[in-house]
Amino acid sequence: MNPVPRLSLNQETIKQWSLPELAEGCAKAGVTGVGLWREPVQKYGVEAAAALVRNAGLTVTSLCRGGFFTALDPERRAAALADNRKAIDEAATLGTDTLVLVSGGLPAGSRDLFAARERIADALAELVPYAADHGVRLAIEALHPMYAADRCVVSTLGQALDLAERFPADQVGVVVDTYHLWWDDAVAAQIARAGATGRIAAFQLADWITPLPEGVLLGRGQLGDGAVDFRWFREQVDATGFTGPIEVEIFNPDLWARDGAEVLAEVVDRYRDLVL
Repeated sequence: MNPVPRLSLNQETIKQWSLPELAEGCAKAGVTGVGLWREPVQKYGVEAAAALVRNAGLTVTSLCRGGFFTALDPERRAAALADNRKAIDEAATLGTDTLVLVSGGLPAGSRDLFAARERIADALAELVPYAADHGVRLAIEALHPMYAADRCVVSTLGQALDLAERFPADQVGVVVDTYHLWWDDAVAAQIARAGATGRIAAFQLADWITPLPEGVLLGRGQLGDGAVDFRWFREQVDATGFTGPIEVEIFNPDLWARDGAEVLAEVVDRYRDLVL
């Protein structure tokens, strides 16, 4: 099978597959990159997962996730930092230089978004030297504003860049994720800003479909099922000089209930039609 240019499959897109099934399926489909998640990798064994992926001829394009830096309690903050150091270790073992960060929401009882974002900056300052020593770049992901209260107070690419730009570009970058950013009329300018300083660490795709499910977390759509103009995003990102992988990351129970090989074939077809 000829490689599909730049395509990476995030593990969660076909969550029903085991790691060996993921490696075998991607290799057969010509998908040369995979984005991995910590929990299934830990269950399989980090070193074993690294060997499995490597032996299949695949590249780990990202590891998800670190972050959750906004706690007020000192013990919870220390625990988060320790867990992020562990995530950095895991990324290095897997051979990826990109650890995706979901930065954390508002602590219980707090309404101070600005202070929460400053705690993210403080955590980054502690983690950057450790990550740099391990050859891992921290990638701040902005999540759609509907997640600001409980999951991520970084809601726009501009806010992510404001944090990232406090640190060297090769140590802290940002994630351009279509699901979270498609609605923002400033996103083109912010993609250009990110690219001008070499800050784009990852580029991820999922569609925005309605109605959103209850709980909203598992409402990402298959490419082409919603409102996102993927080729426009790809052109904006490419215009900055970014030539890295394009990772499809979809959380959707309907996809998880289907045959994994069928889902992957559909992803590949739609990627060719809508992205390239």
